[in-house]
Amino acid sequence: MSPHAPDEPLTIGEMTRRTGVAASALHFYETLGLIASTRTPGNQRRYARHMLRRVSLITVAKRLGIPLSDVQAAFADVPLTETPSHADWQRASRRWKRELEKRREGIERLERELTGCIGCGCLSMKACGLLNPDDALGTQGSGPRRLDA
Repeated sequence: MSPHAPDEPLTIGEMTRRTGVAASALHFYETLGLIASTRTPGNQRRYARHMLRRVSLITVAKRLGIPLSDVQAAFADVPLTETPSHADWQRASRRWKRELEKRREGIERLERELTGCIGCGCLSMKACGLLNPDDALGTQGSGPRRLDA
């Protein structure tokens, strides 16, 4: 049972204890607009309780390798200054799901291409007539050009 009223804001220490996220990371997320705090008359940060969910989702995203810019996009319509509704979170969830589906499709395409290339055995992108005939990609610059497609 929490010793605080449901609408009582959390200190930065309480946020770090509840989320496992360092205070410096909370400050960073705040500068990115991912979370928000208010200030006491003594200039101490206070976080609304609904920020716990945002920080938890940021933590999950980081574990999955999702860039913070994608998290920002997913949170774009989720209010910062008031408790988000179920509908707000559902919209964010749908947006995030679409982005994850695009990533999955890209990874599956890369897997198919790499499997074919590795299985080819030619060991040379210059000589590979299937994925890079006549080294056509070489004219586009250095590095893995097919990943940008």
